[in-house]
Amino acid sequence: MTLWNKIVTTMASHPERLKVVRTLLENGLAIRRSRIYLNDIEVPVVKLARVAKVDRRTVGEAIRSIESNPELKSLFEKLGSAGVSLRGVAHDLGLGTVEILVENPAKPGIIAGASSLLSTAGISIRQALVDDPDLVPEPKLVLIADRPVPGDLVTKLREIPGVVRVSLY
Repeated sequence: MTLWNKIVTTMASHPERLKVVRTLLENGLAIRRSRIYLNDIEVPVVKLARVAKVDRRTVGEAIRSIESNPELKSLFEKLGSAGVSLRGVAHDLGLGTVEILVENPAKPGIIAGASSLLSTAGISIRQALVDDPDLVPEPKLVLIADRPVPGDLVTKLREIPGVVRVSLY
C-alpha cells in the first residue's frame, strides 16, 4: 500500500482534511509543533485554508490528525520544498516543457529514455521535476528544456515503454 493510500485511509471519514493534506504535500509544507512551514517560513493557517478551500478549523483538525499518527507526523515534520520550479515561467523564458504520465511509475528507464531522446535532439534539460509515486495519485515527470521541444519528439517519447501520455507546453 502506498503512503498516499494510507493517508486516504486515515482521512477517509474526513474528506475536507484530506484536501488539506493534499495541499500540504503539493506545496512541500511541513507540520512542526502544530504549525505549518515552507522550509523555515511559517505559513498562517488561514492562508492554507484559503488555498485548500476549507475552513481554518479544518486545517487545525487536519494538523491534529497528522500529529496523532506517528507515521504521518514523522513524514510531515521533515517535508521541505524541492526548490525553485521553472514550470510556471518556462514559456515566458523561452524554455520548453514536457509532461509525461506513465503507466507504472516504479518502472525504471522512463527518465533515462526521455533525457536520451532530448539529448539526441540537441536539447538540454534545465530541470527535471518528478512527483513521488507514493505521495501523488497520478505522478508526472516534467522536464524543462533549454528551448521549446519540437512536436515530432512527442511520438518518440510515447514509444518509451510505460509512457501513457506526453504533453508539450
